[in-house]
Amino acid sequence: MQVNGAPDALAQAFVEFSVASGVLRFGEFKTKAGRLSPYFFNAGLFDDGAKLGRLAEFYAKRLVASGIEFDMIFGPAYKGIPLAAAVAIELARLGKNRPFAYNRKEAKDHGEGGTLVGAPLKGRVLIVDDVMSAGTAARESIALIQAAGATPHAVAIALDRQEMATEKQPDGSTQDVPHSAVQYVRETLGLQVAAIASLTDLLGYLGQQAGAEMAEHLSRTEAYRQRYGVV
Repeated sequence: MQVNGAPDALAQAFVEFSVASGVLRFGEFKTKAGRLSPYFFNAGLFDDGAKLGRLAEFYAKRLVASGIEFDMIFGPAYKGIPLAAAVAIELARLGKNRPFAYNRKEAKDHGEGGTLVGAPLKGRVLIVDDVMSAGTAARESIALIQAAGATPHAVAIALDRQEMATEKQPDGSTQDVPHSAVQYVRETLGLQVAAIASLTDLLGYLGQQAGAEMAEHLSRTEAYRQRYGVV
């Protein structure tokens, strides 16, 4: 991501923070799509108050900069739950207090019951998640929001991998498709998407680092983008 032709300072700071926190790692990792990726982003490792608070700052700053308007926040189970709560807290600190809700994987049959917890879903809903590897999770959230009578409006994610999504075929196999999950959500599902950083930002970060090890990570990540990347 670039701003007026220059590297996006917020995105670069986020990539640096993610690497320093051990959330963004380099090596060889098998993705859900079965690809061997030279990097791995695990938002579950934002695992203490300081890191989660800093992460929420990045989400909030990106959302404010995006200009996206929304009435409430939804966090899909499970990783989206602490993310939605943390982002709601940070936005309130910035003077943008918004209600939030999340879902359970299994319906509760006692108390208030159901699968939804928190504020009633209504108005324009922002979905907060970590990454999108396919449009599946977004479609599930959209269905929940629509069933409650609200409007799925936008998605906020930490990292846009900018790579081809995969779709399950009738025989159970998967096939690469010529668009990313983010492109699918924007162009097919019609939701706005705000990403704190992207693969482009990660490559920019690696290009600024010294040493043979970082040069190797850069080379392998560029090769991965050549094979699986989208424009």
